[in-house]
Amino acid sequence: MPTPDLLDSHKEHTLVLIKPDGFARGLTGEVLRRIEAKGYVLKGLKIKQASRELLEEHYAEHRGQHFFEGLVQFMSSAPLVAVVVEGDRVIEGIRTLMGTTNPTLAAPGTIRGDLGRDWGRSYVENVVHGSDSPTSAEREIALWFPELVERS
Repeated sequence: MPTPDLLDSHKEHTLVLIKPDGFARGLTGEVLRRIEAKGYVLKGLKIKQASRELLEEHYAEHRGQHFFEGLVQFMSSAPLVAVVVEGDRVIEGIRTLMGTTNPTLAAPGTIRGDLGRDWGRSYVENVVHGSDSPTSAEREIALWFPELVERS
């Protein structure tokens, strides 16, 4: 089996997670369609049942917050889709495409505004996650796609 290509360090990348609610509702294709329609390139994709350990590391900055435990439980409750996306200003672009965190307040035309809603639970089911900065993107991609990251 061929070795996967490493990510081009001269290009910007971000991690997108299609959360368990989005995957279970059959929205993976629609989310990916919107990302590709913007001209971004998918560089890695996997369906994964995330472990508690992976999610605790992924959401480490939220440890101690009131929503942390519910978030980790929700994200580990069912399969999700992890995607590495490449493109100019892709982090900013994907975050705009996703819309605000609260799906009730997210603008129509965004992923969360069109596909998400408040289900009245203690955690937010808003279909997608996207890295919020280049530092977060690098850390998150290394967690979810270590095979695509160059090791020193």
